[in-house]
Amino acid sequence: LYGLKLARGRDFSRDFPSDAGGAFLINESARKALGWDDPVGRDFGHWGNKEASGKIVGVIEDFHMHSLHLPIMPLYIFLNPKVGRNISVKIRGENIPATLAFIEQTWQRFSPEYPFEFTFFDEIFDRAYRVEQRLGTVFSAFAGLAVLIACLGLLGLASFTAEQKTKEIGIRKVLGASAPGVVVMLSREFMKGVVVANIVAWPVGYFAMRAWLRNFAYRTSLTIPMFLGAALAAFLIAAAVISVQTYRAATADPARSMRYE
Repeated sequence: LYGLKLARGRDFSRDFPSDAGGAFLINESARKALGWDDPVGRDFGHWGNKEASGKIVGVIEDFHMHSLHLPIMPLYIFLNPKVGRNISVKIRGENIPATLAFIEQTWQRFSPEYPFEFTFFDEIFDRAYRVEQRLGTVFSAFAGLAVLIACLGLLGLASFTAEQKTKEIGIRKVLGASAPGVVVMLSREFMKGVVVANIVAWPVGYFAMRAWLRNFAYRTSLTIPMFLGAALAAFLIAAAVISVQTYRAATADPARSMRYE
């Protein structure tokens, strides 16, 4: 059902009637915590509960039972119908209401004294990472807004700079300067500002991301290629925005610009 992988021993089986009376699977973390090299066949039990006792029949590989906020902890899985009050069911997504109604009828037939309550695995997963999902949405919206404002500012600044240098552009073109050369000349000053912005943003982004990643027991590492990718994206966006205005200025008739001056 969950795709758990056995490291040693066996899984629960109907071929072993004794499993229903008290059998345990433990994970590798539990085996290491107990200090047992081969725990299969050892007596095991839940402290303070005589019904929850039996033998270990297998060891499963570690898996994430909780969200990635928490490390993998020692775990045991106990098979005893007298103690268990929860079941896991894998269903198809074709006719969920009818399937749930059938499961509830079956539940009421065997355990009428307990109310039937259910939840879906994807709902549990969503609750575990709901905060991160909301933060991601908020940060994406603010990042998009910040990029839009920055682009508008760059466009306005490029337009102002090109207007201020109308005479210089005209003289350069009269002296044989090409349009691409003028675009590069006008864009160079803006790119210096983008470089300075990245130098300031990298440390801030690094420490902010490192502080956020501390909330997770398992986290990715912050590498230089990540920041280089962000810098490349910033340069490409800035170049695309600036080139719109600088190209207009570079391809304008130099005679008009000289006459305007």
